[in-house]
Amino acid sequence: MTVRPILVLPDQRLRQVAEPVTAFDDDLARTVEDMFDTMYEAPGIGLAGPQIGVMQRVVVIDLADDENPDSGRIAMINPEIVAISDETEVSEEGCLSIPDLYHEVERPDGVTVRYWTPKGEEVTRQATGRLAVCMQHEIDHLDGVLYIDYLSRLKRDRVIKKFQKAARRTG
Repeated sequence: MTVRPILVLPDQRLRQVAEPVTAFDDDLARTVEDMFDTMYEAPGIGLAGPQIGVMQRVVVIDLADDENPDSGRIAMINPEIVAISDETEVSEEGCLSIPDLYHEVERPDGVTVRYWTPKGEEVTRQATGRLAVCMQHEIDHLDGVLYIDYLSRLKRDRVIKKFQKAARRTG
């Protein structure tokens, strides 16, 4: 498949709300495979459509490692969080669209997500820990929300200014 360029802050497409997927066809299957290829090449553990300029509600995740071999490839089409836990967890997050920066973010420790597979099969999945954080992070991208939006205003503004300055230099 194809490795696509990843949009980087301050690209305004990262702040747009993605449209629901309506066609579960070969184009969608190709997009999903391109997203996995792009995510692996980056390398990352999750990628949302808007991060590669695909303004559709598509997310791919792969948390598989030696300790979690069952947390492999997940493709979520039109995902929505239908329940969250009362407990929260603080964990370090990064983002392929905000490269080389990591910050502590507090999110619900558990979520229930309803989504469709690329073949149009409905799935409801509960997740905790790292998978729950990753799902929330990627679903936020579909709504134009970045993880830095959970930081203090001062920290968020510093990150945005840093990337605006870098964009002017390369622009």
